[in-house]
Amino acid sequence: MGLLATGTPLEWPDAKKCASHVREWGIEQLLATWRRAKGKERNALLWGDEIEYLVVAFQEDQHRVKLSLRQADILEALAKDEDLRKEGGCVPDLQDVERKGDQVPLFHPEFGRFMLEATPGKPWGIGFKDLLDVEPNMKWRRLIAKDHMEPNEYPITLTTFPRLGTKDHFIIPYYPPSGERLRSQFLPDEIANPHIRFPTLAANIRARRGRKVEVNVSIYRDERTPWPWRDPTVDYDLHTWPEDDDVRRGAVKDNCIYMDAMAFGMGSCCLQITFQAKNIIEGRTLYDQLSPLGPIMLALTAATPIYKGFLAETDVRWDQISAAVDDRTAEELGEKPLKRDRWRIAKSRYASNSTYISQDPRLRKEYMDPDLVVDEELKGQLREGGMDDLLATHFAHLFIRDPIVIFNEDLKNLDLNKTDHFENLQSTNWQHVRFKPPPHDESTGWRVEFRPMEIQITDFENAAFSIFIVLITRAILSFDLNFYVPITKTTENMKIAHGRDAVLNQKFYFRKDPFPARSMKSTSNGTSGVSTPANISRPPTPTGPVEDEYELMTVDEIINGQTSQTDAGFPGLVPLVESYLNSVNVDVETRCELARYLALIQKRASGQLWTGAKWIRHFVRSHEDYKLDSVVSERVCYDLVKAVEEITKAEAKGSDLGAEMLGRR
Repeated sequence: MGLLATGTPLEWPDAKKCASHVREWGIEQLLATWRRAKGKERNALLWGDEIEYLVVAFQEDQHRVKLSLRQADILEALAKDEDLRKEGGCVPDLQDVERKGDQVPLFHPEFGRFMLEATPGKPWGIGFKDLLDVEPNMKWRRLIAKDHMEPNEYPITLTTFPRLGTKDHFIIPYYPPSGERLRSQFLPDEIANPHIRFPTLAANIRARRGRKVEVNVSIYRDERTPWPWRDPTVDYDLHTWPEDDDVRRGAVKDNCIYMDAMAFGMGSCCLQITFQAKNIIEGRTLYDQLSPLGPIMLALTAATPIYKGFLAETDVRWDQISAAVDDRTAEELGEKPLKRDRWRIAKSRYASNSTYISQDPRLRKEYMDPDLVVDEELKGQLREGGMDDLLATHFAHLFIRDPIVIFNEDLKNLDLNKTDHFENLQSTNWQHVRFKPPPHDESTGWRVEFRPMEIQITDFENAAFSIFIVLITRAILSFDLNFYVPITKTTENMKIAHGRDAVLNQKFYFRKDPFPARSMKSTSNGTSGVSTPANISRPPTPTGPVEDEYELMTVDEIINGQTSQTDAGFPGLVPLVESYLNSVNVDVETRCELARYLALIQKRASGQLWTGAKWIRHFVRSHEDYKLDSVVSERVCYDLVKAVEEITKAEAKGSDLGAEMLGRR
């Protein structure tokens, strides 16, 4: 969740007038952070995960399930729990949390009033004991959340609610759609968190854009799906708001599920991992090397085949969220000549990365985005302030955006001991990997947030993907791995990852040889699992055609390795992790436990186990009430969510339900 400030928010016409002012102060705060923290050192990598839940309410007698809008009530119940308060508390937004004891998990509000976010009570270390504690902690979080809900409510980890935005009453309590802030045909304003930041964010994105957001997702064409297909839920005769004209002006595309509000994107759940690096150098390395992995992990965790009660032709959420918060004007989109706006912008502010930032000699200029838009004036200020060109370019690119939510009270004084103006822009550039400078405290270092993964149905799966990414970062740093491909190929890969069953049916651009062109030397403290390069010569600058460095690979080849009698091929991410584990002291029992998680990753990549998206699609198409027409009815939705609840509890132990995803356990 982004920055949660309070105050008097400016509506867009007034906010627009203050945008340059906020950018200028944001740059000054960034430079103050840079001067203060560029030499900051931490002892070892720390990391944390974020799990997001949908809160559903079952109406068993009617065979219906709805989204429960009781986020505030649940958080209040958690904050008032005396046992949890004795352990230090667990809701930082409602109470002063004191860390002690077993470090109870923390719970946070999210954009949707039907959502909860949960994080561990303290950061995880890199020790293998911490890795094995992740899954039990995730189960504990869900149990605590459930204990503070109504008996008919349950916290599920689906990416989206299958019937969000349908014409029936899909929320409880019910509110009619088409409120002043969202102005949506399908969703009420009350579906969003009432904190003033969220409705203002939604309203100002719409106002800046000059129309509602347009989310068009290709419909899955089944045997009886009408063709061409036109979204039957769209009302072309609605005249409540000026933006209701959007649908009469071509906002709805043929053969697409149409959605028109920020909540269709930011009401999605995901699995995010944040790493605190040892120092800025390590942080910049992780940012760069994790970026090419993003599309692969997006496809591997695919779990979003349903929107607004229809099966979609896509399997993941990313582009839908991107469109749901896209504030670009017609000029910035290239639909009209530039007159009022400064430049055309190729991507939404929720998009894949457009920069590399590591001062690695292996980073070639050919890898950079040739069409990158940068605010040269702000870049000049950063360079004059001592920041190097790569990092100055990165932040000057982020700052081409306007701040969307500005509080009047924040415009009075500039405090260089805060980061509010910087975070105003940083936190609304939702990249698939985010580089995060330290806040103004002594304990937090430079961080990197890995954001592309879809949330999984079970805690076992979420733990597996979290642990895998952590181990990948250890292998990257220990072996000085090189995953660089041109930024444009990562952008293309993100598009490829959206395809139905892309994990098996698509190929992705990936680097052929990840090893440095020199002997590897590393130091390790053994028991902690920390291993970073030391006393090694700088790698040579690469030569030769960039196109020779990468090729199209399947996800199976990227995860499990290429096998060829004539060429060694790419070794595979899991084998690289196993090589890392072989290089440090790991006891047999721990290694066996970690093998369970790695096996899930390997089998998902090979197709032995299904993605969540494939399982959900199969469940719907096999349901007796499904008419092979792409429609996910209320009864199908109820049975699907009920099955998800059962899988969450049993995890295919003693049951075949969900075994296609998890294996029989």
